[in-house]
Amino acid sequence: MNVRNCRKCGRMFNYVMGPMICPACRDALEAKFKEVKTYIQDHKNVGIKEVARECDVEVSQIQQWLREERLQLSEGSMIQLQCENCGCDILSGRFCEKCKNSMANSFSQSIKPKEAPPVQKKDTKDSPRMRFLN
Repeated sequence: MNVRNCRKCGRMFNYVMGPMICPACRDALEAKFKEVKTYIQDHKNVGIKEVARECDVEVSQIQQWLREERLQLSEGSMIQLQCENCGCDILSGRFCEKCKNSMANSFSQSIKPKEAPPVQKKDTKDSPRMRFLN
C-alpha cells in the first residue's frame, strides 16, 4: 500500500499512479477542465489570462492542458503557443508537425538494426587443410 499526501489539499490517500493528488481533487480538476474547454469553445477569441480569471484556474494549469494536447486552440485564437524546437506557432502540444515528423524519423533511424558484416570468402589456395602426396 502506497499512502501519500495530496499536493492540493494535504489529505492522505492511496496513491496508485499519475499526479499525486487525491481522487476528490482529481475529480474537481477534471470538472475545471470541462469548464475551461466549454468556455474556450464558446468564446473563440479569448486570451489565456481571461480564461484563467473567468474559470478560476491557474494560467499554468491551462498551459499544461494545452501542452498535453487535451485542449486545442482554434485558428484565430489570441492564445499563442510556440513549438519548443523551432518556435513556430502551434495550436496544442509541444512541437509542430514538421518537428514531430523529423524527430520520429531520427528515432526510427537510430533504432534500425545493424547490418551484418559481409561474409568473406575463404581463399582455397592458402587455407590450411590436409594434403596428400602422390
